[in-house]
Amino acid sequence: MLVSLLAACDQGAQQQESQPESQPEQQKVEQSTKVAGVTLVETVKAQPGKTVIPYEKYVLDNGLTLILHKDNSDPLVHVDVTYHVGSGREELGKSGFAHFFEHMMFQGSENVADEQHFKLVTEAGGTMNGTTNTDRTNYFQTVPANQLEKMLWLEADRMGFLVDAVTQEKFEVQRETVKNERGQRVDNRPYGRLSERVSEALYPAGHPYSWPVIGYMEDLNRVNVNDLKAFFLRWYGPNNATITIGGDFDVNNTLKLVTKYFGSIPKGPEVSMPEKTAVTLDSDRYISMEDNVHLPLLYMSFPTVSVRHADEAPLDLLSTILGGGKTSLLYKNLVKNQIAVQAAVTHPCAELACTFNMYALPHPASGKSLADIEKIIRDTLKEFEKRGVEDDDLLKAKAQMESAFVFGLQSVSGKVSQLAANQTFTGNPNYIEEDIARYANVTKEDVLRVYKQYIQGKHAVIMSVVPNGKPEMIAAKNNFNAPERKLAEASQTSEDELQLRKAKDDFDRSKIPVAGANKPVDVPQMWQDELANGIKILGAQSIETPTTSVLLKVSAGHYYETPEKAGLSSILSSMLNESTKQRSAEEMTKELEKLGSYVNISSHDHYLTINVNALTKNFDATMVLVKEKLLQPAFEQSDFDRVRNIAIQGVKNSKKNAGYLASTAYRQLLHADNIGALPGGGTEASLANLTLQDVKSFYEKHFKPSGGQLIVVSDLGQGAVKKGISMLSDWQGKGPKLALELPQPKSETGVIYLVHKDNSAQSAIRIGKRSLTRDITGEFYKSYLMNFPLGGAFNSRINLNLREDKGYTYGARSYFSGDRLSGSYTASAEVRADATDKSIVEFINEIKNYAEKGITAEELAFMRNAINQKDALKYETPGAKLGFLAQILEYDLTPAFVKQRADIVDSITAEEINALAKKHLKLEEMIMVVVGNSKVLKPQLEALGYKVINYEI
Repeated sequence: MLVSLLAACDQGAQQQESQPESQPEQQKVEQSTKVAGVTLVETVKAQPGKTVIPYEKYVLDNGLTLILHKDNSDPLVHVDVTYHVGSGREELGKSGFAHFFEHMMFQGSENVADEQHFKLVTEAGGTMNGTTNTDRTNYFQTVPANQLEKMLWLEADRMGFLVDAVTQEKFEVQRETVKNERGQRVDNRPYGRLSERVSEALYPAGHPYSWPVIGYMEDLNRVNVNDLKAFFLRWYGPNNATITIGGDFDVNNTLKLVTKYFGSIPKGPEVSMPEKTAVTLDSDRYISMEDNVHLPLLYMSFPTVSVRHADEAPLDLLSTILGGGKTSLLYKNLVKNQIAVQAAVTHPCAELACTFNMYALPHPASGKSLADIEKIIRDTLKEFEKRGVEDDDLLKAKAQMESAFVFGLQSVSGKVSQLAANQTFTGNPNYIEEDIARYANVTKEDVLRVYKQYIQGKHAVIMSVVPNGKPEMIAAKNNFNAPERKLAEASQTSEDELQLRKAKDDFDRSKIPVAGANKPVDVPQMWQDELANGIKILGAQSIETPTTSVLLKVSAGHYYETPEKAGLSSILSSMLNESTKQRSAEEMTKELEKLGSYVNISSHDHYLTINVNALTKNFDATMVLVKEKLLQPAFEQSDFDRVRNIAIQGVKNSKKNAGYLASTAYRQLLHADNIGALPGGGTEASLANLTLQDVKSFYEKHFKPSGGQLIVVSDLGQGAVKKGISMLSDWQGKGPKLALELPQPKSETGVIYLVHKDNSAQSAIRIGKRSLTRDITGEFYKSYLMNFPLGGAFNSRINLNLREDKGYTYGARSYFSGDRLSGSYTASAEVRADATDKSIVEFINEIKNYAEKGITAEELAFMRNAINQKDALKYETPGAKLGFLAQILEYDLTPAFVKQRADIVDSITAEEINALAKKHLKLEEMIMVVVGNSKVLKPQLEALGYKVINYEI
């Protein structure tokens, strides 16, 4: 639970870096292709025994790089456009521009109307997004194969024809959206400003990594729309971009389409690699911050190298030895003995710099201060100096590296992303083999050398984050203040200063390309079986990567608990990840890491689930360890005490998160006084009630194979897979059937339940009611279709209103959710605190208008196209196939349900949808939950005419 709160602490962990071009075993080609204006540079083919992504690389006359990866395994294509520009190319005082353009690029261009990009991609049955980091911005879509030309038209229009469509009005709306994003992801999130503060202290003033990727809001407030346009004209030319296309397409036709839509876009200014300035510190810099958190945190950051530097790989390995999970030294010295609830080491890298980061959150019961934690961390470094590097350290790192690369190739999007990043930062799409080699070649001496060079005796930024009003908890007195941002008076760009570039075409760009017929999508071929102990098996073969994925579902979830012991299943799942009768948790983790295998055990409402991902060559060995985990848990008292205490601290910490508070209150109000009202992870009180004997008894009673469901996707055939699974046949027993009813609650409807959260930059809103239980082809599914244009897509009524029109939120939606016992209808968002009452009004208006006036003909057509063209994306990866097969097994379906759903989408009428809306969107039956500063919000909400009830979690 704490991990999610700290996941954003290290920015740029996946960023790459530019290095001299290196192209092993590639066929260099100099001649031009038959398509005018585009030159074939090289062809790389698959090589037996090597991890290679086949591709062809081209360059257009305007400098645009094109990479094509053909993969006919599924009738879809993935299109990625990566621009070599991130926050690291921004100027002092003009931060956040690169991220801002991630938003603006979806707001329409000269030939694409406002919000039309989202509409066209969604209607095509596709998915899309954009991301920004310090060094690059990318935009990507995955769509059915017949939609490729439309995607190229969309991407070309925003590359070559965006500037004239960037209006002051769009600028203002998206500036509000960015502020909402910052509020949700940074300001309103525990520890959210940690990375920003550390970067300000670590890098010298003016260094492009000294400001956050999202930027400072005062910078966006002081610039005008022409400043944004000038930034676009400087960096978003075709010569600073790479288009990578993967999937099912015709190469020659694609070359013609890319040349048609992109070839006439004029080249932008020349782009050179920014200077890399080594970052050094002349002393330890102690800084601190008070935050709305439950637990204090100590964070140490050492400057190191830059990505793909020769020392990056050994530094990564060093970070794993010191703080990479249960086999690490920090885990042993801080977490295992309950001094800290969490401790880790990371080494994120970016184009200009990397940092070696160590952090820990002390356990309140340990009595240790942040100063104590710092000393233990420094003592751990001394311990490493004596311990050195062991053989298993290298074996684990190399196995994990191999499996990470292979698992990354399971989807077309994964392969395209790898090609695009490698081309952008190295000039060589085929860098994957070199990446593997540089980790495989790390020696013990390399790890010790980089430790001495970058960590031992070196200075760091040491950050203390302490609860509000507790400044005395910091590790040491602050001795460093980041230089004040001295910004020159804003010099805004005039329209005359813009150096516009216009493409000249011999075709009409305003015409949207018409897609051909959808290619048929084959439902995965399945096989069924059952073990003698009652575990039902459903499997499918996927030969694209040498991997095997297993999902085992056991009827031992949250619903099998009693309210006073809520959290039992969750604690059991954690205990199954601890010691066995044969091995300690550390030894088990080490064995799995040496295989490059991943085992995740987690608890849900109905089931306790075991997810296994392994390289097929290590599948049998992995299943031996999985069997040991499941059937021979040691249930050590020390493991239980630590797991339970960490869970309690996680609940306390989560209460600082507005989204957690809203969801928890909402769940309580939707259910009567039973287990359904309580969070799956338990409450502070219920977790404190648990004993080790409770866990043992729950395991012995409920963790039984009979009735279990096992779904498997592998490149192996049924016989070979069955061999690996059959070792679970020794597991015997049958648990009790679930005897649980979830009656309707007595919560007051038509009112607002207000949960207080101090200093809340945003308010979390939930509006909804108990509703249908889940079905596959019945009223629940039809209601999902009904809600799609209201709140089920990006360009739904609710999201366009609250996000795009009003700028109140980063995102708003509505949805039906449910299982076999209960269901609900929910509208939700996190909104600007000062727009809480206005957001409630807009939510209510949208739901009311849709219920009263119904769906439009355009929305009905949009919904049909969007839903029925999604099939190509449903079965692509092993993970997607697992989810699809799991649904079939749980609801006892045949593959024919896919056609039944398609027929429903085609035949459902506006009258049916409108009747469902009137039936299920009755506002008088709904409750509203708002989390925020109650002192400010209560009078505002009462002014809307609602009864407001103060509610405590």
